[in-house]
Amino acid sequence: MTEDVTRRSPTLDEVARLAGVSRSVASRAINGAPHVRPAKRDAVARAVASLGYAPNPNARGLVTRRVGSVVLAVPDDDPALFADPFFAAVARGASRGLEPTDLLLTLVVAPDVDRLRRLVHPRRTDGIMLMGVRDGDPLLDVALGQEVPVVLGGRPLHADARWYVDADNRGGARRATRMLARSGHRRIGFVGGPPDLAVSRDRRAGYRDALAELGAGEPVEATGTFSEESGARATHALLDEHPDLDAVLAANDNMAAGAVRALRGRGLAVPDDVSVVGFDDLPVATMLHPRLTTVHQPIDELGRRMALVLAEVLSGGDPEPVVLPTRLVERESVRRRG
Repeated sequence: MTEDVTRRSPTLDEVARLAGVSRSVASRAINGAPHVRPAKRDAVARAVASLGYAPNPNARGLVTRRVGSVVLAVPDDDPALFADPFFAAVARGASRGLEPTDLLLTLVVAPDVDRLRRLVHPRRTDGIMLMGVRDGDPLLDVALGQEVPVVLGGRPLHADARWYVDADNRGGARRATRMLARSGHRRIGFVGGPPDLAVSRDRRAGYRDALAELGAGEPVEATGTFSEESGARATHALLDEHPDLDAVLAANDNMAAGAVRALRGRGLAVPDDVSVVGFDDLPVATMLHPRLTTVHQPIDELGRRMALVLAEVLSGGDPEPVVLPTRLVERESVRRRG
């Protein structure tokens, strides 16, 4: 019997499967890209040797070629999103972080998989900064499937997401809830963000941590979408179920503004009847009357550090995740009771 010399060549997918990594990680390791952990690079090398895989030299050229620009993308369908103070601050910080480099910044609102895939192809960008990714969002899989590094804004809910910059959302919400409980509030409601975002989960967890730690009652919760209107709706829902509500912690300042509006619509004064606390410390916090007590997170710095992490990865580094501190800013929307 003669040897079958027509046996097909092993594929990149088979290499990735044997190495226990994603296809994009296998490709980056094979093509010598710097942003691969040593353990994964070694696993890929062993799989290549075991299978006898031969890389495509044309593909290597695509991976190692530099374009000179990076993308800051937000999974959304509204181009006006960058007018939002939060995302405008992130973009401003990212631009500042890239100033010492030769990289140009492209801002992308990516409402669908096809658009993101076109915009983040390695021939168009050297790296991706991705904000506001929801659990299970296919956009993240698309980004991670490209042969360029991805830095997330916010703690990732995806195993292959390696580099990220976040704020101490859980600690900030815990601190705000403690302050309310220690100020004599006995029925503290929480208006949370979408549950498929890590930031929402972390802020809710901090609220629950403090209630349990201080024995300050059971959680009283409603969910919004981070918009002012959703904050008003959620606050009405809390009041319908708990008319003795004496404080509201909202998971962002926009929803806190909605909470203030809803409370006034019910004939309740802030803070005389109900105290309100927000999160982020956006400009709206000082425009409200009374001015809003809120948890400050360094939004510009978040964008700047995302850019610095990405630049370090592109230079061959392997930076650790960054978690920025938060702090409570006390203004006039909280009244101490009893």
